[in-house]
This record gives sequence, C-alpha cells and structure tokens, in this order.
Amino acid sequence: MRYLQLLFILLFISSCCSTKRITETSSNKPKTEIVEISKDSIVPETETTKTIVETDTIKVLQPETNVVTNIEEEEEEEKKVTTTFNHDKWNNLLKDHVSKQGNVNYKGFKANRKALLNYITSLGQNLPTDAWTRDEKLAYWINAYNAMTVDLILRYYPIESIKGIKKPWHQRYWKLGEKWYNLDEIEHKILRKMNEPRIHFAIVCASFSCPKLQNEAFNALKLESQLENATKTFINDPKRNYITPTKIEISKIFAWFDKDFLVNNTGSIIQYINRYSDVKISQKTPKRFMNYNWDLND
Repeated sequence: MRYLQLLFILLFISSCCSTKRITETSSNKPKTEIVEISKDSIVPETETTKTIVETDTIKVLQPETNVVTNIEEEEEEEKKVTTTFNHDKWNNLLKDHVSKQGNVNYKGFKANRKALLNYITSLGQNLPTDAWTRDEKLAYWINAYNAMTVDLILRYYPIESIKGIKKPWHQRYWKLGEKWYNLDEIEHKILRKMNEPRIHFAIVCASFSCPKLQNEAFNALKLESQLENATKTFINDPKRNYITPTKIEISKIFAWFDKDFLVNNTGSIIQYINRYSDVKISQKTPKRFMNYNWDLND
C-alpha cells in the first residue's frame, strides 16, 4: 500500500512538469492584436501614394508623379512672362494684312478699320508710365506710330502716296490719354529722345523707300532681336541700299538722321552700316544717297 502511494505521487509530479513546459512554449508565440478600423480612420491618398503600373510581363510599383508634374507646371507658368501692355490686336491685324515682304493690303485694313481704331483707342487708355521698362515704352511708341500711319492712309485711301496728304506728319487725329498726338511728335519728341537709332528701321512712312512694315507687332519681350533683324534687313536690301566694298548708294535716312547713328557723336555712318552689312565698306568710300521713292508701300 505504501508503494502504491509513492507511485501515485511520482506520476502526479511528472504530469505537472509536462503541463508547465507546454504553457511556457505557448507563451513564446507572438500575440495577435485585433484592431477595429472605422471609415473615419482611413488615411487619404497623398502625393507619395504608390500606384500600380502594368507592363507586358509584371506589375511594377511606381511613385506618383504628381509632385514632379506640379513643379513643371509652375516652371512653365514662370516662363509665361507678360508685359505691361498687350499688342495682340495690332499683331493680328498685321498678320492678316501685311506680307512678309512688307507689302500692305490697305483695302483689307480699310474693311477691318474698326479693329484698328479699337487698338488705337486701347493705346490711348494705357499710356506708358514711369513703371514701364524702356523696352515696353519703345514697343508701345513704335507700334503706335505704325498703327497711326496706317490709319492716316486709310483716311485718304485710295491714294498713291503719303505725300498726297497735306502735312501728313502734323495731323493730330489720335488722342492718347488727354492729348492729341501727331506722327511728327511721336518720332522726334519721344522715340528719338530714347537714344535708340534702330527705331529708324522699325517705324514706317507708308512708302516704298521706307523700312518695310513688319507683319508682327513689336514686343518688349523680344524687342532686341526684332530691332536687330529690322536693321539688318533694311541695310542689306539692295532696293534701299546699294553696297559694294568701294561704292555705296545708301538711304537718305542716313542723311536725315546722321547724328542718331553716331554713338556719343563718335564714329561714322560707314562704321555703323558695317555692323550690319553683309558687305564691309572701306572708310574711304564716298557716300552717295539714293533718291527716295514715296510711292505707297502696297
């Protein structure tokens, strides 16, 4: 009987040890937490959210490009620089009624004169101020002069020459701000005072021997290249300037405004022409001036 009691005790102890080992082993397993998620706790998608891009073979995870796209759009917006005054109305008229060679369709302009007058009116409502840049002022007054010249011709059209109008450059037909202007004042009192000799190849007098009327408006954002192109084109046009290394017949514009082409009253007309001429002229070459053709530039 004593032996049976001892055996029972040994069996009980053995059973307890096994239970303890099982319990310890189970306690080493990671616990799993169940978290309840409501609709309000869902995190919205952001610019860094990844999307799936399908290829022919596998699906590849790529970051969203929204951030890059936004930066590129901002850079493009910065490039769209605007000027103080928009000359698009005049630009459209020039595109429609002036050829690349500078021939003006005055009949077309006359049929569309209301648009021209609207542009001149907009000029009058937006006179340059001290806040404007030099290029903005130059573009404004060059475009104003050319638009008013076209309007002057239309007032007397059909006509063979601007010379057929009595004192054409002194007619005050256009009101800008509170003042009535004429072409003479804009050229001599405003544009020439700005010390930019290339204006003489940008403003036109509606005549064959004048520089051609460009078929685009002058724009402050690209004024430098426009003035350079107008000057080079005029000087190398054999109908306006005949140039060889030893013989020249040049436009009377160089005689009428000779001082404008001499920077600080130094240099010479030939030096100025040589800056743009495809043919270089000797300083010893005598200057002769072409007869000026006042026929209408149509």
